[in-house]
Amino acid sequence: MALHFVDYLVLVLYFGFVLGIGWFLRKHVRTSSEFLTSAHSLPLWITSLAFLAANMGALEMIGMCGSGAKYGMLTSHFYWVGAIPAMLFVGVFMMPFYYGSKARSVPEYLKLRFDEKTRGFNAITFAVMTIFSSGISMYALGILLQAIFGWSFTFSVLMSAGIVLAYTYLGGLSSAIYNEVLQFFLIVAGFAPLAILSVQKAGGWQGIEARLSPQMTQTWRHLSNPADNPMGVEIFGLIMGLGFVLSFGYWCTNYLVVQRAMAARTMTDARNTPIVGAFPKMLIPFVVIVPGVAAAALATMGAGYSIPLKNGGPDYDKVLFSLMEQFYPSGMLGVGLTALVASFMSGMAGNVTAFNTVWTYDIYQSYIRKSAPDSHYLWMGRMATIFGTSLSIGAAYLATQFNNMMDFLQLIFGFVNAPLFATFLLGMFWKRATGNGAFTGLVSGTAAAALTYSLTLAEGKGGWLGVMHEFPSSMAQNFWVAINAWTVCFVTTIVVSLFGKPRPEEELVGLVYGVTKHEAETAVWYKRPAMLALLAAILCLALNLVYF
Repeated sequence: MALHFVDYLVLVLYFGFVLGIGWFLRKHVRTSSEFLTSAHSLPLWITSLAFLAANMGALEMIGMCGSGAKYGMLTSHFYWVGAIPAMLFVGVFMMPFYYGSKARSVPEYLKLRFDEKTRGFNAITFAVMTIFSSGISMYALGILLQAIFGWSFTFSVLMSAGIVLAYTYLGGLSSAIYNEVLQFFLIVAGFAPLAILSVQKAGGWQGIEARLSPQMTQTWRHLSNPADNPMGVEIFGLIMGLGFVLSFGYWCTNYLVVQRAMAARTMTDARNTPIVGAFPKMLIPFVVIVPGVAAAALATMGAGYSIPLKNGGPDYDKVLFSLMEQFYPSGMLGVGLTALVASFMSGMAGNVTAFNTVWTYDIYQSYIRKSAPDSHYLWMGRMATIFGTSLSIGAAYLATQFNNMMDFLQLIFGFVNAPLFATFLLGMFWKRATGNGAFTGLVSGTAAAALTYSLTLAEGKGGWLGVMHEFPSSMAQNFWVAINAWTVCFVTTIVVSLFGKPRPEEELVGLVYGVTKHEAETAVWYKRPAMLALLAAILCLALNLVYF
């Protein structure tokens, strides 16, 4: 990759700026709450963009672009069927309990609603998930720095880890959030031109439609049979596995994103954080998926572009790199590469800050040292930042085994978020759910995910215990791993709860619908969560119809 002085200058300026933010905010971090939760002090526009940007890491950029090249416009379902409805749901229905309960984390809410063992199990599984997710972002940034500077993969990973560690160690969650806002604007500025250029080179959208099958350019018309679409899914697997279980499980229970909303100043701002974030979120497919679809079309034109290869097959994770290298001039290439770096660092920092909070409050303070001065927990939060970053380096090497990191991430979410979402649904909406039921459900749901993956095969992955079924794609396998995990957890929790004694209703006030009275919304109509959510839902439906 040929870079010029101006490209390097843009990158260096960005690195200096993010480190400067951490250095500036360090003096405002005096307590563990300020370091780990920002002490509920941030305005709505900051938390909304951070809520969005925390998800726009390697998953969003490289993963979605690669999935666009691999699966076509079907990838937009991750947004218009998955993310947007889930973001609206968490804002309208779930944030009142997260924010109102004064819980410092998602596992802590589980403790308040159920019991300590349920909280402990979720804390451990979530901590593992954040390490893997951060490692995937670190892997992506590592191969990018390797391509830019010619460094070894190991040195590139260590360098990227060091930069993120520096500013999160200094400024904590606030530093991560303010950098995520900067990263959001960089991402849009860096990738929007690529979408325009790649589509133009492919002959416009009409040219893309002429060169690719309808299955690659349409979203709903080829889902009656898995054999009829490149993702190998049917409509039930898509809606249930992706739209409901995986997406709602991620956005509604993943402390990585919930943490951003809980940093808001008021309850209304906390509820509006994911809803306001949904408006730009539904437009992101045009920035990250469409270039991948254009790449698939360009590869058929004989115009000097081809999908990169890895081990004799397509390397979809490098599609975005290859497009930028081919179409961006000097200077613009620097902006695009900086946007990539920003997206990876956003994903890494988001997971690291979520990890250090859960480790400090839900594991260390709960089980190792329960009564210590706040200064000690502030110290432990910083140590957890170092520890989490170090573990993420190991996870980065595991990500090298997949040709599309999106597939790997969705598999992780199927193990952790899918059963957890079943637990939350029952916990928030069914007062009869018990602690024993929730714990047993979580354990059995996670086991069901492992068993499904061990008995099925897709693209050479899984089948550890045997092959009872082979899926046409890793993504189809992930959807059914999630469906089975959610179903087993949901049913098991109900059955076990019915044989147990429920908690008295007075102990569930503020934690469960039906026994909690919420204050009437006093904001003007256009700032009310329900009205904003309705508007976002209408716009999302319109996008589904346009690309039907």
